[in-house]
Amino acid sequence: MSSISVENLTFAYPGSYDNVFEDVSFQIDTDWKLGFVGRNGRGKTTFLNLLMGKYEYSGKITASVGFAYFPYPVASPQRLTSEILEEVCPDAEDWQLLRELSLLRVEEDVLRRPFDTLSGGEQTKVLLAAIFLNPEKFLLIDEPTNHLDVRAREQVAEYLRRKRGFILVSHDRYFLDGCVDHILSLNRADIQVQSGDFSAWMENFTRQQDFELERNARLEKDVKRLQQSARRASNWSDKVERSKNGAFDKGYIGHKSAKMMKRAKAFEARTEAALEERRGLLKNLETAEELKLFPQRYHSRVLAEFREVSVCYGGKPCGDPVSFTVERGDRVVLTGKNGSGKTSLLRCILGEEVPRTGIITVGSGLTVSVVPQQTGHLRGTVFAYAEENGLDEVLFLAILRKMDFERVQFEKNMAGFSGGQKKKVLIAKSLCEQAHLYLWDEPLNFIDLYSRLQIEALIREFQPTMVLVEHDRAFQKAVGTKFVEV
Repeated sequence: MSSISVENLTFAYPGSYDNVFEDVSFQIDTDWKLGFVGRNGRGKTTFLNLLMGKYEYSGKITASVGFAYFPYPVASPQRLTSEILEEVCPDAEDWQLLRELSLLRVEEDVLRRPFDTLSGGEQTKVLLAAIFLNPEKFLLIDEPTNHLDVRAREQVAEYLRRKRGFILVSHDRYFLDGCVDHILSLNRADIQVQSGDFSAWMENFTRQQDFELERNARLEKDVKRLQQSARRASNWSDKVERSKNGAFDKGYIGHKSAKMMKRAKAFEARTEAALEERRGLLKNLETAEELKLFPQRYHSRVLAEFREVSVCYGGKPCGDPVSFTVERGDRVVLTGKNGSGKTSLLRCILGEEVPRTGIITVGSGLTVSVVPQQTGHLRGTVFAYAEENGLDEVLFLAILRKMDFERVQFEKNMAGFSGGQKKKVLIAKSLCEQAHLYLWDEPLNFIDLYSRLQIEALIREFQPTMVLVEHDRAFQKAVGTKFVEV
């Protein structure tokens, strides 16, 4: 059994005045299945890169193992999958690779196909299988569930449950509960390690925050009471001291005044102790302010209708046809395997040319707001983005602030944002738009838990008409009113 030790780690990006980590210390075991959680932009991927030796830092990181990172950067993805996997795990035997692929429910024929013809889920699975065939490495697995459908997430969780020796970054509650035995939480003020799955950590974290909130409220009352008592005692002392003038027994009066002043000083000391305790509370308090949305009401009950529709690839339907209607107030969740055509159905609603069968009817004059799946097009500052898209800048920035953006982020190029921060920009844009129908394609990719809960609460309160593609089962259950298996 070996460990990874972090001592007094401090790191800031070159040219930045803000430390990503400051005097952080903790220790983890290399046999643990460690879930790594924290809000977007806090530095989870940065920490993994520090372990990989990509940046200079102050402090000390000691490890008795080497590291391997997922997602593995694939050069020339047009090559055969077998060639790429030989590069990832050069010492693995063929039978070992086939065994791992079998555990992940991947067919052997993917090895003979070009890597770029594999679905996103297949690419994730084959690279995970290959990376785990480097037995001397401790794995750093960064958000493997993005673009994985529900079934694939279950398969990958089952696979990871058989393994040990990894850090897993994910915001999917069910997924983490299915495969980790410790949690590494990147909080506002520190990094903490706890035994157990995500749900156990979340329960303990919430209980601690509730305790601190309650304690803080009591201390606030105590401080006010003590400050009032100190002022009264001080005033009494001054009043008694002034009464010495002309008094017969000045010694008695002086003693009484000193006693009252001593009481005032005692109250002040207790006040300072209470204030000091308050300063130690709520450093890791996570908040999620309420978001707002103002959907437009469409004049007709039915906004769109699909009759026997199937998306076609290569001139052939890729699956069974689907039929459903989108009515006012519906939140239609499209489910199904990766590559089954869910995104293409959203494109059909937008009027794009998509090879398909069946009939699609979309209401006239329909205003649609879209959150696309991809974020790679985001460039420039959020100010420029708001102007380019005709958004109310004040509202747009206010929404980003509520979604845990710091003001300093507004001046930065969005190309350098984390994946979750980029997705939040797209969601904030959609929330600024008054529409009849909201089409959100995998909106929660990279999004942290607290923001997911914010978005769930928003949808439940304002009940917009939506068609969603999302594989987070907790989110599906919280917001969906209709489910269509594609």
